[in-house]
Formats: sequence, structure tokens, C-alpha cells
Amino acid sequence: MTIAWRGISGSIITTLALGLLGPGAAAAEPKPFYGGKQVTVIVGNPAGGGYDAYARLVSRHFGKHLPGNPGFIVQNMPGAGSITAAQFLSNTAVKDGTTIGILVPGAFFEPLLEDESKFHYTPGKFEFIGSADSGTRLCFTTRESGIKTVADASRAKVIVASTAPQSSATDYANFMNVLAGTKFEIVMGYKGPADLLLAMERGEAAGVCALDSATVASIRPDWIQAGKVNLLVQAGLEVDPAIKAPPIWDYIKGDNRPVAELIVGQQEFGRPFVAPPGTPREQVGTLQTAFMATMKDPELVAEAGKMRIGVNAKSGPEIAAIVRKMYDSPPELIARVKKTLRP
Repeated sequence: MTIAWRGISGSIITTLALGLLGPGAAAAEPKPFYGGKQVTVIVGNPAGGGYDAYARLVSRHFGKHLPGNPGFIVQNMPGAGSITAAQFLSNTAVKDGTTIGILVPGAFFEPLLEDESKFHYTPGKFEFIGSADSGTRLCFTTRESGIKTVADASRAKVIVASTAPQSSATDYANFMNVLAGTKFEIVMGYKGPADLLLAMERGEAAGVCALDSATVASIRPDWIQAGKVNLLVQAGLEVDPAIKAPPIWDYIKGDNRPVAELIVGQQEFGRPFVAPPGTPREQVGTLQTAFMATMKDPELVAEAGKMRIGVNAKSGPEIAAIVRKMYDSPPELIARVKKTLRP
């Protein structure tokens, strides 16, 4: 609609469209989906450990890179090596992009070895947002134990602490026993990583095999740097030159190597953030883009450096491809992995 009036000269002057006149007359920009919202981050591990540290670090910076700048809240939901949290995200959590989680990679790996119906979720159906780091796991012992090398651990029984039957600390101790000839005796029942390290300090266990190097650094910053523990081996597809421990591949060779590679491959997405299955694609894409921007945020990188934890991000599509490759493994290889981890 237009308005016209007759001026002194008698000419008709046409104004701008009425819709453009006056304050508030212009069409308002649509509000971003995350505007005014809060994002909940479910952590599949107890407070105080490495996964909790990454969840809180990312949560402090993620909102800056999401349109609408939402707030973030972290909620710990430990249990069964992140399987409890995985089941919550898959079956109970709100699936609109306002609930995400960080889970132990084993939560995606374990259903490969068991009947998937036991887990009440399908690993490949999660929406992978990205991973904050590619972890290197360590087997280490107390200085008092006298066990300084894998050779030492192959000659004498070594009590190592763990949480649960299907945790990484149990799995890695088992596969080191089967594939590298160590004599780790596993004592389970500890609640989380902090309790495993306390068990070493109290003399209840001689060591742990294996914890992520970033987890150890976040809980006991001086243990690795100051040489307060004996580093027996580092486990990762690639050798981390900053860690003064021999690679696992010095002890696992020949036809045993593909078995170990499938197990260790889950570390390529060591700190995976996911959205529940069924989250709208638009929100998934927004989260994935913002996550990778967050990983490059100078403030986050500086804070991670102060915390002595690494940032080696992988994108959501990269993680999804790794998980698909795992589940495409030959049945005979999966059978060998299961026999190795469930001796």
C-alpha cells in the first residue's frame, strides 16, 4: 500500500510503502533456534575425570559459536563405561538439538562384540558432532612396584585397578595379557579414573592399564611430567613423541597386530560428542560446524594448554566413517577381538 498527497505545486508525491514506515514496521529477523535456550551436556563418566574435563572445557566456549549463543549445563551420568548415558541419549533425552553427550569410545565399540539388543541403542544411529581429541592410552605402575617395563610385567604378577568388566582399563589389561604376554591381574569395582589413581596411591594396586594420557594429566598433572610413575607402554595407532613410553607395537606384531589395531582404533575418536539419534539434520549441521569452530577458538586452545590436555579435533563425519569401518570388519577378526578381550 502507498500513500500520496498533493504538494504546493499540485504534483502528487508518492511515499515509501506503508509497511516500511514507522518503528517496528519492518519484518523482524527470525530468531535463531538456539536463542534463549540452554544446551545440556551429558557426560558418561564421573565428575573429576578426563571426559568431565573436556565436557566442561568445551561447554565454556561452545555457545559463542552457536547462533543465538545458548547457555550450557554439564550433567554427569556415569555407569557401565558410558553405556548408561548412551542409553539415556538414545531412548530418553530430548531430540531437538538441546541435549548432547560425551561418551567413552567403548560405548560404541562394545556392541560390536555382543548382541546389540543388550545395549538398547545402535552405535551407528547417533549423530556424531565431533571429537575433541584423539587419545593415547597408557599402562603405568607405581615406582614402588618395581615393575618398570613390559618385560617386568611378563615375569611377575601385577595387580592393576579397573572399574568394570567392559571398561578400557579391563579391556587393555586383558589384551596385553593375551597378545603381549603380560601378567596383569585385574581388580575391578572402582568408580572412575580418580579412584583408580587413588588405588595406586593407597597401595591397593600396582598400576593401571590403560587410561588416556589427558585423563592422567588432568587428575595428577605431575605424574607423567615429573616421572612419578613407570610408563610401561603407550597405546595408539600413531606414536606420540611427547610421551616417553615405548609404543604398543613393539610388543604386538604379526597376525596379532590387526586384532590390536581394531581395539586401539576407537581411540581415534577419543573424546566424542554426540547428539541423540533422530536429532533434526539442521541442528546436527549447526552443532557440527560450531564444534569445529570451537576447537579452533584461541581461548579454548589456551585454556586446554593450561589444563595440560590436548586438542586434536575430528569432525562428526570423520567419526561416523570410523564407526562404520569398525562394523564392516570381517567376522573372523571380530571373533578374535572378542576372544582377546573376554578371555
